[in-house]
Amino acid sequence: MKNDFVCPKCNGHLLVGGNIVFTGATKDGKRGLIFLNPQLGVYTKVMSPSFTIEKGEAVDFFCPLCHSNLAALDIDKRLVRLIMVEENLENHEILFSGIEGEHCTYKVSEKRYEKFGAAWEHYDGFFRTRRV
Repeated sequence: MKNDFVCPKCNGHLLVGGNIVFTGATKDGKRGLIFLNPQLGVYTKVMSPSFTIEKGEAVDFFCPLCHSNLAALDIDKRLVRLIMVEENLENHEILFSGIEGEHCTYKVSEKRYEKFGAAWEHYDGFFRTRRV
């Protein structure tokens, strides 16, 4: 079993065909499917052909099952929250930037966190003051 990814709202499984599946929407009303690479720190994705996002544009990520907005509003509205279930059944919060081209991801556990991507410093202050 590989790591699995679930919605923090409905616990629905989002890992399909080797990608994490979301629906996305931009402020100007564009909507489409987004398939993200599940490897932390790898920022490749596949999107609906008509769903184009400009670098620096904010995208709202939604669960394709329950349609909940996955924004981590308690931290920063630009971060998206998921739950990762590891092979040993340990759960971790995964937070990543919903800003196109801003590569940062955090794996948060009760007593520690890991950071990935070139832009990890953008939100790191929250985790340093609240964790470890």
